[in-house]
Amino acid sequence: MLVDTKARVGVFAIALQAYLPQFPSLVPEFNNQYQAFKASLPETVEIVDGGVVTTKEASQEVGDKLRAADVDLVFVQLLTYATSYNMLPAVKDLDVPVVLVNLQKLKALDYKHTDIASWLGEGYACGAVGEMVADLNRYGKRSDVITGVVEGGDEKAQAEIEDWCKAAQTRRRFRDTNIAQIGRPYPGMMDLYIDESNLYRRMGLYTKQFDWEKMWAIADNIDDEEAIQNKVQDILDTFDILGSYKKEDIYEMARYVIAFEKWVKDEKLGLIASHYDGFAKGQAGVLDAMLIPAFSMLIKQGTACAVEGDMKVAMAMSILKTISGTGQLAEMYSIDFNDDIAIIGHSGSGDAAISDKKPTMKIVDVFHGKTGGGYLTQFYPYLGPVTYLAITQDGEGHFKFVVAEGVNEEGPILSFGDTNMRTRFSCGAREFVTKWSLAGPTHHFGAAKGRHIETLKKVAKIFNVDIEVITQ
Repeated sequence: MLVDTKARVGVFAIALQAYLPQFPSLVPEFNNQYQAFKASLPETVEIVDGGVVTTKEASQEVGDKLRAADVDLVFVQLLTYATSYNMLPAVKDLDVPVVLVNLQKLKALDYKHTDIASWLGEGYACGAVGEMVADLNRYGKRSDVITGVVEGGDEKAQAEIEDWCKAAQTRRRFRDTNIAQIGRPYPGMMDLYIDESNLYRRMGLYTKQFDWEKMWAIADNIDDEEAIQNKVQDILDTFDILGSYKKEDIYEMARYVIAFEKWVKDEKLGLIASHYDGFAKGQAGVLDAMLIPAFSMLIKQGTACAVEGDMKVAMAMSILKTISGTGQLAEMYSIDFNDDIAIIGHSGSGDAAISDKKPTMKIVDVFHGKTGGGYLTQFYPYLGPVTYLAITQDGEGHFKFVVAEGVNEEGPILSFGDTNMRTRFSCGAREFVTKWSLAGPTHHFGAAKGRHIETLKKVAKIFNVDIEVITQ
């Protein structure tokens, strides 16, 4: 990604101090289990290590450490029975989910030859889980439980751990980067309007506003000929250009892409939402004509770029890109009632990673509904499972995720230069469109390869927002 971030995950284990002097063998046993658990976490996260906690005082010290680190998530490994004073002081002042990791060491105890120490150390992770959740609920904390076994490996438990780490990464990306707002939302699309202060309050995402006059001049000092030619080749490697075009236009596009890349890094931008509604003349026309493919090059590198000034869909695209590697802009296009298929897509910038074949770019005289004309891009989303995410708000400013899963199928698509998908839903196209619309998802939404609703439920819990599942 152009601006990379790494989630901070607090990790500690708990055991009961009273057991340790009674059964000294538990000390190395618990330390080894804790080290093994930390080693199972993906390299995409930065571990904030709280160690093995057996007293309230130690738990308080861990709490100080986790707060200072501004962790995005906490894993608590349950080594054996422990009382809640080992856990609560460490997490009571945090506003992130607490995931109780209930991984028993052995699949089953040797009933005839197991002593108390072996039972407590290798086969009793489950005893305190309900108690811990009860206390977390009473403290108003978001929590989850992962239950499984270490012996022989546990793919399901490991997948849950990795999903939580992906979810944590979305929070860190919002906290460590900014969203650029260039211009304003498309006039009259009031569902796109947003309170930037509320966005920072509820989602931790800070807005930087930019005027188009500043953007027109952004490439003025880009004159490194080798870098420009390399970027020209990068653009040609990314897109097939349909019809005739001027080589100097691609050269100018490359200059702007390089300038945008520098701008993204300098301003620490993870997301961009833009809309231009001027006269598209002079330098403004040059930039407006090439903006769609230029922003597509940024999306390719991990910076979500949304059209029509839609900051909420930029957030959805960023979340999907972070958890799945793909984040395409989409909206409802049409319903094919003959095939019971929803046609879903969008004009504008897109994500090459979702395309089954090389995206195309062509010149059009008029961008539909927008000022000017120029290069339009079309992506060809792969066939198979797809996840959609919309982010909306209620009247009090609370955010909500609206999500659905479907399957992209082969068949005819529109050919006037806009990205289209033919998506089949388990409930049928008619019912899907009705249910999706009733959820109030706003005009745009994001699309990603694969099935990601379970991960998105974790993301919703990370951000403490409601989630409405339309179909799964």
